[in-house]
Amino acid sequence: MGGSQDFDTVSVSSFGGQKEKILVSVRLRPLNDKERSRNDVSDWECINNSTIIFRSSIPERAMFPSAYTFDRVFGCESSTEQVYEEGAKEVALAVVSGINSSIFAYGQTSSGKTFTMSGITEYAVSDIYDYIEKHPEREFVLKFSAMEIYNEAVRDLLSSDSTPLRLLDDPERGTVVERLTEESLRDWDHFLELLAVCEAQRHIGETSLNEMSSRSHQILRLTIESSAREYLGPDNSSTLTACVNFVDLAGSERASQTLSAGTRLKEGCHINRSLLTLGTVIRKLSKGRSGHIPYRDSKLTRILQNSLGGNARTAMICTMSPARNHVEQSRNTLLFASCAKEVTTNAQVNAVMSDKALVKQLQRELARMESELRSFSSSSLVHSDSSALLKEKELQIEKVMG
Repeated sequence: MGGSQDFDTVSVSSFGGQKEKILVSVRLRPLNDKERSRNDVSDWECINNSTIIFRSSIPERAMFPSAYTFDRVFGCESSTEQVYEEGAKEVALAVVSGINSSIFAYGQTSSGKTFTMSGITEYAVSDIYDYIEKHPEREFVLKFSAMEIYNEAVRDLLSSDSTPLRLLDDPERGTVVERLTEESLRDWDHFLELLAVCEAQRHIGETSLNEMSSRSHQILRLTIESSAREYLGPDNSSTLTACVNFVDLAGSERASQTLSAGTRLKEGCHINRSLLTLGTVIRKLSKGRSGHIPYRDSKLTRILQNSLGGNARTAMICTMSPARNHVEQSRNTLLFASCAKEVTTNAQVNAVMSDKALVKQLQRELARMESELRSFSSSSLVHSDSSALLKEKELQIEKVMG
């Protein structure tokens, strides 16, 4: 990606990967105004914190599994903050410890994905800033990028140029998006400004199910680099670098339900095709890694390959409508979620030690000590001790650069 790190001599610490399953939650929204106006009924109910059941008296529905179990289920009364705290926070905040993470929102159109993901993104970034404030001993650099995948074309949401961007294969970083804007965040307000730009640029359109339907997949990426402010020896001088992805997938839909035609129908075909590839990747990963995994069959799965069974912690929040009219789509969402919870990822700490980083740290400390030396130059004892330390730091820099 544009503005990516350029390390000279690089060694990545081998903090053995931690195998874990994708954290999968389901969020059931209340019936909306459209559903209530046509007297639709609710066929789904969360009976505890981990189980959602199908309740219906219609005989032909009896073949459906009646209960589905996940890491967490959230009923109609649950707030987005609660969904974040229990279904995403731990995974998202792994990024400050140098571990890649991704949060996905998946579900049919009009099920509440964008509403849920918008809240989770803001809660997570707010918590990241709180963490930074509580750790003054480390220096943090935050970089933000945003893209959408619309009709299988990748577009930069921070640029007014709508030219599709190319995907490139990098031997170290995997798939990267060429010329993607990467903004260094100044503060929380700057982050909110950039979010507003993304919202204004993203493709939305009206369907019969949703007046403001997202017609693209959106990936917001926050990259965090951190390093100790003082040189603490070779074992404690690594730069941690990791990113967290907030992925708001376009809604799965049936043309017959959305009454799509023309542009909307074309959009729906591309959306469904990429979601089908995502489903295939998830299903194959859930059965183990034997055989070909078709990551390259869509831009979405190619960009997010690491988040799907790779070096990342991942949380998936599947949103659904309780309405009987959407029972087929809701069941498909639950089947997708059931496969996702069987996928294993292998996250590891991305600790990078480079000559550049080491020299930078030593030079920063040298400047600090020279400043202190000027302040205390009246004391010969302090002068003598500090001079010895300065010599030591200069020798360390020469050693690294020589």
